[in-house]
Amino acid sequence: MAQPLVEEYRFGRIVVGGRVYERDVLVTPSGVLSPWWRREGHLLALEDLGEAASADVDCVVVGTGYSGMMEVLDEVVEHFRRRGVKVYIADTRRAVELYNQLVRSGARVLGAFHLTC
Repeated sequence: MAQPLVEEYRFGRIVVGGRVYERDVLVTPSGVLSPWWRREGHLLALEDLGEAASADVDCVVVGTGYSGMMEVLDEVVEHFRRRGVKVYIADTRRAVELYNQLVRSGARVLGAFHLTC
């Protein structure tokens, strides 16, 4: 099964692999987890990624929201960098574009997308 692409994103709504989601999503090479909840809504801690934190990926793309309001803790970035995994953080509009570019290039990508704020 090919990793799904993001076909559309707008505030509060994302389309991944032909399905519409209106809650935050984690997109892994094997599928989509939604709703994706964090302990604190506008803060991403390592524990918030659950099993996805150990996924076999080449890179991680974090979408911090439409206006980029979600903060990513250093522990998240360091966890992946220690494993040799590249981490990209951007507002969700830019993150979706980068995610799709990476998937199309053949990379295995973990996408963590906050859809609002």
